[in-house]
Amino acid sequence: MRFVILSASLAMATAVVASSAAAEMEFSLYSGWQTLPHSRISGDLPGNQGSYNELVGWEGRSFEMPPYYGARATWWRNGGDWGYGFEYTHTKAYMPDSVQQKLGFSGFELSDGHNVATLNVMRRFPEQWGNFTPYVGGGLGIAFPHVDADHAAGNSDTYGFQVTGPAVRLTAGASFPITDRFSVFGEYQFTYSTNDGELDNGGSFNTDIKTNAINLGLSLNF
Repeated sequence: MRFVILSASLAMATAVVASSAAAEMEFSLYSGWQTLPHSRISGDLPGNQGSYNELVGWEGRSFEMPPYYGARATWWRNGGDWGYGFEYTHTKAYMPDSVQQKLGFSGFELSDGHNVATLNVMRRFPEQWGNFTPYVGGGLGIAFPHVDADHAAGNSDTYGFQVTGPAVRLTAGASFPITDRFSVFGEYQFTYSTNDGELDNGGSFNTDIKTNAINLGLSLNF
């Protein structure tokens, strides 16, 4: 699924460039440090084990496999300062062991990952900080996490991708050119998603996932 999303962004970039030779296309890859603030999770436990509503201090574990990463394709209109594009981020969310045990789960994680895909609008400000180009952006899209949850008492083993709800992305950063085609960048990124999902054998979950990330990446311009 992740490779399908990345391939789709590359295909979109190719199509856009072919349709407008005067446009500037930028393709970016990044990774970094991603954390999650607390949020509540509620729903029905599998196998008619009752309902639940708990505060969860989600863990991001950015540098554990599979790692946190993202890809972005931006079409800068006719060399201008406004851009439009597509972005995919492989964020991660792990429920702490203490909450898992309280609810009867032997594992509950959105680690492969808590995937977010958005359509973006970007604004850049060239020649503001010397060779650095600051930028901001935002996007709307969907969350489609890979849900991995085991609940022995409910005879439930949930494993697979689900489309769980809408997502929002906000980004602010700056890029620095290292050649005519390549640049490096650093940025802060925030995502918010509403997630309504299903658990095997009649269970469900509802939670709002918020991520904060410091990204470092490389962009190709063509």
